[in-house]
Amino acid sequence: MSPSLHMATAGSGEPVLLLHSGGMSSRQWRRLTDALSPSFRVLAPDFLGSGENPLWPEGEPFHFLKDVEAVERIIADLAGPVHLVGHSYGGFVALTIARRNPAVVRSLTVYDPVAFGVLYHPEDTEALAGVPSAESNDPADGGGPAWMKAFVEFWNGPGSWDALPSVTQNAFLRVGKKVYGEVSTLMRDRTPASDYSAVTAPALLLHGTLSPFAARRVVERLGAAIPNATVRPVEGAGHMGPITHGGMVNDGVSRHLRSAAQP
Repeated sequence: MSPSLHMATAGSGEPVLLLHSGGMSSRQWRRLTDALSPSFRVLAPDFLGSGENPLWPEGEPFHFLKDVEAVERIIADLAGPVHLVGHSYGGFVALTIARRNPAVVRSLTVYDPVAFGVLYHPEDTEALAGVPSAESNDPADGGGPAWMKAFVEFWNGPGSWDALPSVTQNAFLRVGKKVYGEVSTLMRDRTPASDYSAVTAPALLLHGTLSPFAARRVVERLGAAIPNATVRPVEGAGHMGPITHGGMVNDGVSRHLRSAAQP
């Protein structure tokens, strides 16, 4: 069993779980928490090996299902349906939970979820051509400086790693092995888009108009598969839209949650 997760909480009302992107922490949701907490009970966990949790143990294998199961235990303790909001890796975790146990999800909101498995059935060669291998030539270097630079620049463009302040680079590298475990396992996932038809909650699927093509194609396929889904682009935003275009993204999330909340 995976350890429990550190979690920030605020507000009262129907529970909303905010799931952060890989390499980040629950701190990325501070502004959204402020916007939601007057009406909802907001819970923002740090994934395993992230944020205020202990680092993932050196040399211990990691699979994304460990984070999925840790969040599912939080939901079980809440003893009722929750609103799930996730960005990137957190969006993939949210989708996986909603697919595995749709009854526990009152609404779903994801931004650029990394559900790349949907690109294989049928195989989308155009989208997959733009996705670099998640594996390192030397697994011992997975999550290290060269791997992390490639990871950041896939999502944010050439030069984006070097443009980061050294303190931010070091923060990414501190959790690099865990991020490598997340990415290398989710990239082997082959869950087809049709399996996400099990998601019954109203779903808002967001993507940046400047996000990588493969990420936008994932959202397109999910939007066609999930019965009660709305696909909405965020104009001018890239993969980090929840941070760089937080006002636009947070407004969309807030409106979706209010429309899905119990009267």
